[in-house]
Amino acid sequence: MNGPELLRIVDALHRDKNIDKEIVFEGIEQAILSAARKHYGEEEEFEIDIDRDSGETSLKINDKLLDSNELGDLLGRIAAQTAKQVMIQKIREAERDSLFDEYEELRGHIVTGSIQSLSGRTAAVNLGKVEGILPRGEQIPGESHRPNERVRAVVMDVRKAGSRVKIILSRTHPDFVRRLFELEIPEISEHVIEIRSIAREAGYRTKVAVSCNDQKVDCVGACVGVRGSRIKNIVDELAGERIDIVRWNDSLQVLVPNALQPAEVENVILCPMLGRVLVLVRDDQLALAIGRHGQNVHLASKLVGWDIEIMTEDELEEQLESSVAAFAEVPHVSEELAGGLVEQGFLSFDDLSIIEPDQLAELGGLTAEQCDIIVEYADRESERLEREAAQRRAEEKAAAALAETEAASQAAAAAEESTDTSDQPAEAAAENADTLEDSPADPESNSGEETPAAEPTEETVVESPAGEMESTVIMEAPQFVDAAAGDAEAASTEEEAETLPPTAATDQIEQDDSGLESEQADTAEELTPDEVSLKQAEASTPEE
Repeated sequence: MNGPELLRIVDALHRDKNIDKEIVFEGIEQAILSAARKHYGEEEEFEIDIDRDSGETSLKINDKLLDSNELGDLLGRIAAQTAKQVMIQKIREAERDSLFDEYEELRGHIVTGSIQSLSGRTAAVNLGKVEGILPRGEQIPGESHRPNERVRAVVMDVRKAGSRVKIILSRTHPDFVRRLFELEIPEISEHVIEIRSIAREAGYRTKVAVSCNDQKVDCVGACVGVRGSRIKNIVDELAGERIDIVRWNDSLQVLVPNALQPAEVENVILCPMLGRVLVLVRDDQLALAIGRHGQNVHLASKLVGWDIEIMTEDELEEQLESSVAAFAEVPHVSEELAGGLVEQGFLSFDDLSIIEPDQLAELGGLTAEQCDIIVEYADRESERLEREAAQRRAEEKAAAALAETEAASQAAAAAEESTDTSDQPAEAAAENADTLEDSPADPESNSGEETPAAEPTEETVVESPAGEMESTVIMEAPQFVDAAAGDAEAASTEEEAETLPPTAATDQIEQDDSGLESEQADTAEELTPDEVSLKQAEASTPEE
């Protein structure tokens, strides 16, 4: 085997695959041993050595050194193929270990890659040498990714999976915000400003507590930037997530109000035995301090590392009175001890059930047996109150479901009633349409017969001497009318009808017609039978 050529191969693998040379030499030795065992048998003893400087190879079988020709015959075609497979396996393992070590050092740091593929909501990110996985749960809520999109994420976990390295990425981890601050704010990367704590609800809100050793530097203003230029880049990367920058203080009396901003805090009461902070606010600041769905107080609690309970002064007074009265009923608990427990922040049986017996004995000067009795009593009362609360919640839920069902049934009944009401005019319209279709359009064309007109009832208005209007109904108007006089009277009636309102015009026309008929009747009574015949003949003769 040519030593210089072997050295060149080892050096190329070291540079291309970033594999240590010693690992490559060990892989070659294992490949030669594998080929020798396959050729000579497993019962023989083999010893292989490759000079790291010259690349010369020596193989001993049962303490007998093989010369170079025999070694060349050993590494024939079949044996060389076996050695090649072993060598490839060793190189893959070495490459996997190298990638694992590289990305293990990058754990918690930001890497940049491109979306290679999407499987459901899980994204495969091409990081260059290896492929990372961005699970659905580690993506910011509300954001969506596309293939070939550039994305930044923090390395959350690195695992070995067979011959591959599995890298889990995250965009929801608080370290992602920390690294973005280091990239965008030089004072943080230079350790002039220090990030002391981060509390985050990905996609909604993040609180960052910062401090500065240099009194001349405003840590909050440096993070925000001129007109918010620095923080804006971070917000854009986080898909519009709201970021609150809080000034850190070692005193909880100052840090807790800062963490609850923008709410205004009236007083802060520390309960060291429970790790709890009671925060008193005004009534108009209560909802702001708690936040939407308790988000503000939850993030502030995570930021300071203490449980925060927010209430008003009236609520605190009521809670203190009820707690003292309840603790006074516990066996072996005096009023003085009940007051001391409340002063330490024990406001419920649930709090009392987790107290350490040593602390209880120190507060009240009790024995170990008495402390155990008090803790057991608190456990029972806490479970009872929890069961009652669960029962009340179940009853409220059932009542709400029943009310919702009743409201739905009433809405359905109202909708059905409105549907029936709307259908009735449609049915009536359809019946009227059928009736119109059945009736003839032209009365004169019906069987060729003329339909006799009903004799109208006419009403004549006569003014009485007293000035009152009296109406006289005239029935059966005579048919003997002077045509010329009738036309003139009709024309004057139409002119008067145009100047009057519709109702008055109609009444006036009826009055004129009734007066004309009465005149005709008087004339008909004065004429003789011969004159009547003459008048009829003149009326029937057409005008030339």
